[in-house]
Amino acid sequence: MNDDREHSYIPTLKRLLAEGRADRREFLRTATLLGVSATAAYAFADRIAGVDSVAQAQTASLPKGGTLKIAALIQDPKSPHTYYRFEQGNVSRQVCDFLMITGHDNITRPALVQKWDTSPDLKTWTFHLRQDVKWHDGRPFTADDVIWNLQRVIDPKVGSSMLGLMKGYMLDEFETGEKDDKGNPKKSTRIWDSKGFERVDAHTVRLNLKRPQLSIPEDMASYPFAIMDPKGDGVLGVGSKGTGAFDFVENEPGRRVVFKARKEYWGGPAAIDQLEFIEIGDDATTAIQGLVSRQIHGLTVAGIQQLQVLQNIPTVQLYEAPSGSVHVIRGKHDEKPWSDKNFRLALQYATDTDVLLKIAYRGLGTAGEFHHVAPVHPEYAKLPPVKRDIAKSKQYLAQAGYPNGIDMVMNCRTDPDWFSSTAQAAIEQWKEAGIRVKLEVMPNTLYAQNWQKVPFGITDWFHRPLGIQPLALAYRSNVPWNETKYSNPEFDKLLDQAEATVEIEKRREVMAKLEKIMQDDAVMIPPFFRSVFTFMDKKVKGFKMHPSGYIFGNQLGLEA
Repeated sequence: MNDDREHSYIPTLKRLLAEGRADRREFLRTATLLGVSATAAYAFADRIAGVDSVAQAQTASLPKGGTLKIAALIQDPKSPHTYYRFEQGNVSRQVCDFLMITGHDNITRPALVQKWDTSPDLKTWTFHLRQDVKWHDGRPFTADDVIWNLQRVIDPKVGSSMLGLMKGYMLDEFETGEKDDKGNPKKSTRIWDSKGFERVDAHTVRLNLKRPQLSIPEDMASYPFAIMDPKGDGVLGVGSKGTGAFDFVENEPGRRVVFKARKEYWGGPAAIDQLEFIEIGDDATTAIQGLVSRQIHGLTVAGIQQLQVLQNIPTVQLYEAPSGSVHVIRGKHDEKPWSDKNFRLALQYATDTDVLLKIAYRGLGTAGEFHHVAPVHPEYAKLPPVKRDIAKSKQYLAQAGYPNGIDMVMNCRTDPDWFSSTAQAAIEQWKEAGIRVKLEVMPNTLYAQNWQKVPFGITDWFHRPLGIQPLALAYRSNVPWNETKYSNPEFDKLLDQAEATVEIEKRREVMAKLEKIMQDDAVMIPPFFRSVFTFMDKKVKGFKMHPSGYIFGNQLGLEA
């Protein structure tokens, strides 16, 4: 880590680690984000800790051959750039690579990008692409392919959530000249500068941002940003050409998708011959039976009911990881009664998240604090708790115009099992304040198709490595995934500031303000941030639980 070109913050980061003011994970994450190689970052951290990195255990050789079958939610795979669930990303990542990869340890590393550099002000990021990568048809992978993908995901017509991540630093908002059905001017977005995405040469791409941004590598590793073949026009299906370790060979909608390992892959061929993701429906017992009978080898994620049963089965192994995954109870702020902050505060003060965590998830996580930043996020700030107060809840409900209470309907998914148990426990709490809610449970597929249309529901938000990422995706004004329709200019301004702040202590100060705004505005209710876990047959080798639920087929082996 003595590169003369290293980011100016790296010496300070080293000092913070040595002084104990930054922990190991925080150091590794930030150093690699700023372009330090993972090898160099780990070596420095090991020296501080007195660990001999040369003596660290090496990954054992994986057994070769076989077909690995994993239960998963199977949805239409055709449009990776508009995926909204990590299970969909597990489909695309077998065929298509990503510019960067966030690993099981929450550290982002190069993938199609061999290395990256960033300017001291975080406004210029330069990606140096691997030169040994080819598309499946033999064409070389180049900077033009990357720029095509970047331009596509920021096109409002595509509808990618990447637009929400990148809006603050790469896009300008403008009025289209049209009016919506309420008479308000319609707005859209466009790239802030024609040289925002710059082709330096055949294997170098530069991002010129309109303001500083810390999370570029993390954003580029997001599951909706698989690097697609421009010749395929952004569509994924059987026979699609990617740069990944597998060919897409079968697609049975709603039943299974099948991938066959390629003999030639720049990252080395996969150990398994074939990978299948199989849809087994919403019934948790079906997954249990499949694992016990060894008709499947693993689950993408497991539920509480499955945990209670499978942890006693000798042929399977439990894997778990802390995460920022959370299912959010929310309504739409542009519709009654949610448009009245008094109502939202009434619901907030009627809720005890500690109790929800114990009832619905056996305490395997951390109780929500009425904002969307988890303790696992490096910039998380601990605020004074918002405690349940039924008297306050009734007062706010009366101020919202419901002195005698209110009757409502809430939707949630059938599976995983903690969705309905969370909802039922919350509904019991709300009754005491006069908020009477009827629960309507929808099949997973139906909820997935209508998640942004549901007026009052519970939506799953998956883990992101940095706390600024879910805030940008879900709560920045007018971004595609802002399901609550929340809009607060002060929040947006502070989020811009947090995204531009490298120093973790300073970023945490800004994050405390963002968290407090979310509490004061009662934006939504996050019952708890859960630890994620799953089960794999003990024949499966090389598996590690990813906090985002990612599955890398080329890292797995299967004993005969």
